[in-house]
Amino acid sequence: MLQHVVLLLTIFVMASAARSADTYTLTVSAGDTDRISTPVSFTLPDNLTGDNWYLTSHKNPYTPLHISGHTATFILDNLPANKSATYKLQQGAKKAAIVNLTREGNVLKISAGDKPILTYQGDPSTPPQGVDPVFIRGGYIHPVYTPSGKLLTDDYTPDHKHHHGIWSPWTDTEFEGKHTDFWNMGQKSGRVEFVKLGDTFANGVAAGFRTFHQMVALSGKEPKTALNETWDVTVYAPVTAPTPLYIFDLIIHQECASDSPLILPKYHYGGLGFRGNRQWKDIKDNCEFLTSEGKDRSNGNETKGRWCYISGKTDGQMTGVAIFDHPSNFRSPQGMRLNPDIPFFCYCPSQDGPWEITPTKPYTARYRFIVADAGPDKDLIERLYTDWADPPKVTVK
Repeated sequence: MLQHVVLLLTIFVMASAARSADTYTLTVSAGDTDRISTPVSFTLPDNLTGDNWYLTSHKNPYTPLHISGHTATFILDNLPANKSATYKLQQGAKKAAIVNLTREGNVLKISAGDKPILTYQGDPSTPPQGVDPVFIRGGYIHPVYTPSGKLLTDDYTPDHKHHHGIWSPWTDTEFEGKHTDFWNMGQKSGRVEFVKLGDTFANGVAAGFRTFHQMVALSGKEPKTALNETWDVTVYAPVTAPTPLYIFDLIIHQECASDSPLILPKYHYGGLGFRGNRQWKDIKDNCEFLTSEGKDRSNGNETKGRWCYISGKTDGQMTGVAIFDHPSNFRSPQGMRLNPDIPFFCYCPSQDGPWEITPTKPYTARYRFIVADAGPDKDLIERLYTDWADPPKVTVK
């Protein structure tokens, strides 16, 4: 009798756990904003296992999902404000990846078909001839391209050889009683080193990777790692509406490598850095900044902003990038460095005064990049920012 009861309970549990995926209904609510080409994430039911899950609806029989753990992400094509859309979860044949990732050593190249999007330079890169070896480093993103294939970023620029596309060192710091600068490598008091690559992925929604760096203090008797840093990068499938765009996210996480904290005094730059194409500097009046608060290069330096758009003409064509600061970030909206002379931008929480990264208080920052072949469109940028900071609501039943 007992065995019979156990058997019945086992069958019941297995049947419950094996609930068919297509009985799950996903409802996406736009909220007060029109949603167009919006990355949307939600939590999968605990009992779903395996790969190749996707969404189906009466408008679209196949919407691919990117799944990481129990978080699934897809691109919501078009959903007007105050409307909702419903989908069913399905499992089936995997379709070809839209975003591709290739690896050569510790260099990762992400593309859509034959169109490059960006490269992560893990291995130390090769600088131009004549550059002091002290400036050689890896662990940054460059090049980044626009949807039309124009080069957006720059590297080892003649005026600032320590500028590297998109990178994230701290500048004025104190470590174990010594001044340490991880940004200005020529001072030889600190450096950032690539450690290793983690997981990578590429599918119909996105491609991305995890990578590990360390900030090494050179100010003591022996080199010592002050911070361990992790980057998580997600590059979404290119969107074409309302205009061609590349969208990618960068999550930076930093932890103390020992019991010693990193002390960060008030300073005007250091943190997330972006260096634009050198044509934006070499051609007069060929670089513009616009912040979420309506400020520009003349009055926006060391102000706060939810986003900043940096643009200029590359080979005669307007190109640009919006860089978003997530509202969950420390001291958000973070202070910004809008350089008056060069196409350089930085989010810098140290502008607000001294702070510390301690063994019990790590630092995490989230940023989104929107790359376009256009100058700033404030209404579009605001909508895209809302997509990220206040995303559509998702329920699964």
